[in-house]
Formats: sequence, structure tokens, C-alpha cells
Amino acid sequence: MSMTGKPHFTQRDPASSDRVPPPRKPARSMPRAKASSAKRVTLDRLLSKLGIASRSQAQEWIRAGRVRINQRLVRMPDTWIDWPGDAVTIDDRPVQQRPPQFILFHKPKGVVTTHQDEKGRKTIFDVLPPELKSLHAVGRLDQATSGLLLLTNDSTLSSFLTDPKQQVPRLYLVTVRGEVSDETGRAALDGVDDQGERLHCASVTIQKRSGRESHLAVTLTEGKNREIRRLFKALGHEVTRLRRIQYGPFTLGDLQPGAWRELPIDAARAQLQLPPAHRARVPQAKPDLLDKRAP
Repeated sequence: MSMTGKPHFTQRDPASSDRVPPPRKPARSMPRAKASSAKRVTLDRLLSKLGIASRSQAQEWIRAGRVRINQRLVRMPDTWIDWPGDAVTIDDRPVQQRPPQFILFHKPKGVVTTHQDEKGRKTIFDVLPPELKSLHAVGRLDQATSGLLLLTNDSTLSSFLTDPKQQVPRLYLVTVRGEVSDETGRAALDGVDDQGERLHCASVTIQKRSGRESHLAVTLTEGKNREIRRLFKALGHEVTRLRRIQYGPFTLGDLQPGAWRELPIDAARAQLQLPPAHRARVPQAKPDLLDKRAP
């Protein structure tokens, strides 16, 4: 996608190209654990790190009496266990570590980024196949936003991508009502205060504009809730279309809405300059390991 000659505003290097580069900061040191050693971890955190459920969902399951440790019922999410030494079951089915996975998914407009929705709305996991339901989304896209959504059960990789300190860039194509002026583009970089948060973007390229609407390419380096929509609303422009096409070095490419593809976990880590994933020597879970019932 060429943006040559388009009004472009950035907080980085105005002469840089529009391709979003991978994060430049060196990865934090993360030594591998020995496969044979048990690790002390709280129960809710374990289920989250294994990609079985979000931490809040794991806490609900535990409090509902669905989880046992060494055949003993527990209801305290912060119960400490030795993993993989202790035997953990959910609905009497054993929890086993699954191999790390990394998925690029084209989230369609109209679905929410969650495992289960209390309002009964369609979720991304209603679109994805059952074998991917143990993964969690890296950040979120709101219901009206489409585009690239990353999913994984590698908690270290997920934490790196969402850590504000890493400044991992996300590139969006944005359509707003009205004509966005150069002054407004610069104001989007400077930022506005909204609901106690400072909202701003790292770069803005005005691709096309008229009195009716404007088409922009916007880069963020943080994952604040609905940041682009809130930012441009505060600047007098309603966002009518929002699509993410890149997250760090990972691109949407030609993936169609609802389609997904898997990238080998070590290839994903290598693109972020992270060490290869540690694979614990425990049996792999079957796709239907967990009960799909709501807690």
C-alpha cells in the first residue's frame, strides 16, 4: 500500500516509510525453565497461562466448583499449586499442557472478542473452529471493528505484544465523517484527554479526503479501549469504518473475513526477537479436553 505524496504526520521519523517496522527494543531476558522442574503458580493464573481460559473466566470456574486439584475440590482462585506435579481437572477432565500455537485471524465486523458474551452476542469463537477455543486473543477489537486479530496460548508472547513499554505498532485503516485537516492530523498526534486517559496516535496518513469523509492510515502503539474512535470523536470526526491490517511484524495480507492461518510459534517469536518457546514434556490435550458449557 503506497502512501507516497499523502499528508503524513508521525511522532517517530517523518521521513520513514509507511510500513510498520517490528519493535526495535531488545527482548527482555526470559531463560527457559527445565522441563522436569515443577513451578509454583496460582490456579487461576495456570489456567490462563495454558490458554484454557481467561483469568477472569478461570476464577468463575473455580468459584463454581468445577475445578479440582489432586481430586480435591477447590474454590479459591489464588490457591497455589505445583505445576505440572499436581493433577488438575475441570469437570473431572484432566488439564494438560497443549503445544504453543499462534494464529492470525481476520475478525469480521459484528462479533465480539471474548469466549462467552453475557449479552448473547456472537463471539470470535463462534466463527473459529472448536480446536482453537483454548486460545486467547492478544488484545481486543471492538464489535464494529474488523481486521487482524492475533490468538495464542503462549502467555509470554502475548504479554510482550500487549506491553505498552514495548511500543509494538498497530496499523489501522480508518474512515471518518468530514474532511480531516492537516491541523487535525497533527492534533491527533498531540493527543486529547478523555475519561482520565491521554489518547493519541503514533502516526497519521491522510490518504483521501473530501467534505463528506476522509480515509486515514493510523498507527497506535498502545491498546487503550476504543482509542481511535474516542480520539477522532473528540476531534470532531465520527469513525464509520475501522480495520486493523498489521500488528507489529504480522500482517492481515489476503485473509478474508472469518479466515485464519497458523504461524509456527518459533517463527512468530523470531519475528519479535524472542527466544524459542519452551515445550513442557507433558501429554498433549485432546481438542475436546474441556466442557464447553458456560460456567
